Amino acid sequence: MMPRGSELLLPVNPVFIWFSLLVAMLFNMLPWGRWAGVPDLLAVVLVFWNVHQPRRVGVGAAFVFGLLMDVHQGALLGQHALAYTLLSFFAITVHRRLLWFAVPSQAAQIVPLFIAAHAVSLLVRLMAGAGWPGWPLVLAPLFESLLWPVANWLLLAPQRRPPDRDKNRPL
Repeated sequence: MMPRGSELLLPVNPVFIWFSLLVAMLFNMLPWGRWAGVPDLLAVVLVFWNVHQPRRVGVGAAFVFGLLMDVHQGALLGQHALAYTLLSFFAITVHRRLLWFAVPSQAAQIVPLFIAAHAVSLLVRLMAGAGWPGWPLVLAPLFESLLWPVANWLLLAPQRRPPDRDKNRPL
């Protein structure tokens, strides 16, 4: 049974899933990806695919992308991997409940996930002896949740292609 008002989507192409994750990772690797307060686009796309396709993108993919981000940023090995893994685990945990809500309500409900991921990353960083990155870090989870409707619209667009119309088929 589908939530009321939701449209029937075409199957997602696995190549598109991994391409979007790769583009998000490359976006995080740009120079402004290291600034505190900049939203983690890879985290948003990981959560999106964990919610919409939990069997294709799971905790293992989040761990690998986290290790790649750790290596790229020269962070403590495992900092992003732990944060992305926990983020993906909790996103997969709530994915069935989350899909019953409208997109703005979904954005409000994933804020705690992003806050927890940033808190874990910050705790690992502080335990390793790094300094406080600044207060803009507090705004990053809010920006990430504001990106949720954009990610929803953009990443579901290929699935919204209308099927060939047929006068004998009502769908």
